[in-house]
Amino acid sequence: MDKSRDELPEHCRISIVGITDIQDIMGGKWKYLIVTILYFSGKLRFLDLKRQINKIAPKVLSKELKDLEMNNLVTRTVCDTKPITVEYELTSLGRSLNTVIEAMGDWGINYRNAILKK
Repeated sequence: MDKSRDELPEHCRISIVGITDIQDIMGGKWKYLIVTILYFSGKLRFLDLKRQINKIAPKVLSKELKDLEMNNLVTRTVCDTKPITVEYELTSLGRSLNTVIEAMGDWGINYRNAILKK
């Protein structure tokens, strides 16, 4: 028998709302990786961030950074240098993803190890 969302326990409904929000904000192939690199590296210039993510196109990286900035997870600072450089870093809200980042990294390694044992 299928349950409607209204029949689910309240804590489950609340979790679904939170998961839906994070999917909307962090969805896509690259955002978690960008946030993880900025979390462990601190401030990075665009090209340095691009070098850390081998297969991402500059246009895609730019779009993902704009989305993260729009959602107040990343700040963009234009430096007064010649040539002009732009630095990105996590906001305090972005840094609050630390437990999520570390848990996902741990889970990913455990999953990889379990699959490789087969």
